Amino acid sequence: MYQTWMRFLTPGPAHHRLGLVCLGVGLQYGALPTVGPRTLDHHVAVVISAGGGWYEDARGRRTTVTAPALLWLTPGVPHHYAPDPGTGWDEGFVDFTGPATATYTELGYIEPDRPVVPLSDAAGPRAVIGRMARAARRDNPLLEVETGAAVHELLVALRRARADLAPDGHQVLKALADDACKPMTVADHAARHGMTLAELRTAVRRGAGCSPKDYLLGIRLGRAKELLAATELPVAAVARRVGYDDPAYFSRLFTRRVGTAPVRFRAQQGRTVPGGWSDRVPDPDDPPRLPGTGAP
Repeated sequence: MYQTWMRFLTPGPAHHRLGLVCLGVGLQYGALPTVGPRTLDHHVAVVISAGGGWYEDARGRRTTVTAPALLWLTPGVPHHYAPDPGTGWDEGFVDFTGPATATYTELGYIEPDRPVVPLSDAAGPRAVIGRMARAARRDNPLLEVETGAAVHELLVALRRARADLAPDGHQVLKALADDACKPMTVADHAARHGMTLAELRTAVRRGAGCSPKDYLLGIRLGRAKELLAATELPVAAVARRVGYDDPAYFSRLFTRRVGTAPVRFRAQQGRTVPGGWSDRVPDPDDPPRLPGTGAP
């Protein structure tokens, strides 16, 4: 016995230009029928939250699937899979496509060469799929945009749930973030962690989907923006605070990557406050109260 609920969508050309669109969403459990062999022209994420079964590739190689797990079905790749007939499994699936799939693949969020991915916990991805299923009612005027936005959220939830990666990133990434604004080269960072440059590149690429240089640069420029917006420090002092001894080089780099010069960014975003900005992330469910008003 099994139960199946599914809905298929047909987003228009304008929705595709948003980057990702949902083509279908489903929730199924039990001893489901075998799928395939088949080949699709779009992506599908199949989240297995309970039970087990198997996945077979085009060469006939069969892999055991044990929940929690993710099946990546990617365009042009033949596949064949099914739950164990005796126990079945509990699955949620999302069909999707769009030009942003190429970027998510480049960043390592979608893994065409890894069709079976163990998860540490399926709760996060399943919650997203559940919201997509609730949004997929035919009278929802936000249907295509709401479900398309949720595909982005699902890819993040699946990345966070991978069993081979810590939810908040590899320890090396945390250490790099802590030291990002120190005047160190990528080679210096690798040596500090007892790694070769190749090992550091692999670790950062696997954890963050980019090179160590880009990872560090993103953190440095983010901090530089905060200092430019929230303080009156000269640009040269901001450059030194984020690891650049040459303010002219910092200004050229900032302008190239941000699209505007540091001075212009400050003119647009500056909002200096006494004592500086808080480093504490506010709780949106418990905002601070205005003095004497009793209101947020």
